[in-house]
Amino acid sequence: MNGIGVSPGISIGKAYLFKKTEISVSGNILENDEDKQIESEKFKKAVSDSIAGIEAFKLNKSFPTDREEIEILETQIEFLSDPQIESDVLDKINNEFKTAGDAVIEVIAAAAQMLRNIEDEYISARASDIQDIGNRILNHLNNNFSAMNLSGKDNIVIAEDISPSDTITFDITKIAGFATILGGKTSHTAIIAKAKGIPAVVGCGAGLAKIEENDTVIIDGSTGEVIIRPDQNTIKSYIEKQKIFAEVNALLKTLKNISPITTDGHKINLYANISSAVDLGQVFENGGEGVGLLRSELLFMGRTSFPNEEEQFQFYKQVAVNSGNNPVVVRTLDIGGDKHLPYFKIPPETNPFLGYRAIRICLDQKEIFITQLKAILRAGIFGKLKIMFPMICNADEVKQAKGCVQEAMEELTTSGIEFDRNTELGIMIEIPSAALMADILAKEVDFFSIGTNDLCQYTLAVDRMNNKISELYTHFNPGVLRLIYNVTEQAHKHKKHVGLCGEMASDPLATLLLLGMGLDEFSMGAASIPAIKNIIIRNSMSDAREVCRKVMKMENSVTITSYLKEVMR
Repeated sequence: MNGIGVSPGISIGKAYLFKKTEISVSGNILENDEDKQIESEKFKKAVSDSIAGIEAFKLNKSFPTDREEIEILETQIEFLSDPQIESDVLDKINNEFKTAGDAVIEVIAAAAQMLRNIEDEYISARASDIQDIGNRILNHLNNNFSAMNLSGKDNIVIAEDISPSDTITFDITKIAGFATILGGKTSHTAIIAKAKGIPAVVGCGAGLAKIEENDTVIIDGSTGEVIIRPDQNTIKSYIEKQKIFAEVNALLKTLKNISPITTDGHKINLYANISSAVDLGQVFENGGEGVGLLRSELLFMGRTSFPNEEEQFQFYKQVAVNSGNNPVVVRTLDIGGDKHLPYFKIPPETNPFLGYRAIRICLDQKEIFITQLKAILRAGIFGKLKIMFPMICNADEVKQAKGCVQEAMEELTTSGIEFDRNTELGIMIEIPSAALMADILAKEVDFFSIGTNDLCQYTLAVDRMNNKISELYTHFNPGVLRLIYNVTEQAHKHKKHVGLCGEMASDPLATLLLLGMGLDEFSMGAASIPAIKNIIIRNSMSDAREVCRKVMKMENSVTITSYLKEVMR
């Protein structure tokens, strides 16, 4: 069977079925104010005990934690301390007569579902954080804690899903791999597995439930394959693949401090996509040189109101400081579509992805927009921040956005507040109209960043989340490639640099093609940087241009993909 390979490598071992006790809604109704008071105090104590448990775990020397684990624990504490969750739970206890346990289950389920509905993979994956803190609270309310008893060192953990807490508390020395029914590329199973170098496959679907305790299982975290009860020939084949992978992985680790320069001397910028300052450690650990996309909307979520200028300033300042003066491109607020804020109501729309969202909201709600711009401009003096406007479809929107930046600068000047007066301004090219009129837009901005996820979706009229038509969604469609080529060509004609921050940037098959088109920078998940760097430093720009020349003459994505696979062999 196949899932999503999220941590590369091959493991062969025995299945360990990890199951947790489910806690369901009791349906009990409170009878009086005394019961409400008791349940409210039980909830508050459970939250307090959950936080104390995490703090104690951080100090427990018998469980050494690395940076990724510490960040997850800090996120847990942040969610547990969220006043909105506390308010919602207490409201259900006091006004709906719910028990503490039932109130927690309902509030957490609603919050997690809201995040899951968001198309942005990083943000939707944070639903596991919310669900996990709910489970922590429920465990303390019910004095119910799951335990894992592992023996040997070749255990492959099979589970429906694995929470952040689980990934940290497991005895990693006894685990050879993970395979889960649910999960995505940015789940905490993926984050911890990558950090520990343990192969993992997530999102395998219900077929994973066929595995029985102690079954021999092979998982390939690179391809997403899971093989149940393999024969001896298959096992031998994968043992050989393990050896090859180990050799390649050892090579990639040596590239951290090597600059991504082609064999004929062309320097390419390798950046990462992040959502907060804590993500920067992994960027630099993987040899990244900066941030091509900072998603600012995570700062606006999990709240009851918009963050004020000072809160936003502190957020961007921390990113700027942690970046060590490496460039950071901040995407302005990108909400709407599938990203909704509970305190900012958007009327129902027939086609929300084509509706009131991103820059359209910002230009309509200028007070919100200018507050964000002032915070970014102020933080810019602590690093090298750039501002990027999403969802641009015409030149007028760019001019209006630049007008808002000017207004923000004037307000800061009037207030005597220091800011970066030379902040570069750019736009995301993710709508076909913007790609087609790149020559016009290039006159208005300092840089372009191509968002291939939405550009493909809009160009091909394919909802990439719809399984029935997902095979039509490919960034190797000739129409999409022609748009990307036009954007890079027009950017360079106007002496502007152009990057790409969609999933295509991390696709090894696309690397030489994009280089040949003239792409100046790639921005991707931090873990993908070493593999892309390896391709860049082993090839010449002249070879890449030849690849591009041939591909641009091809008529369909199947032919293009087959050719690129041959080139990469």
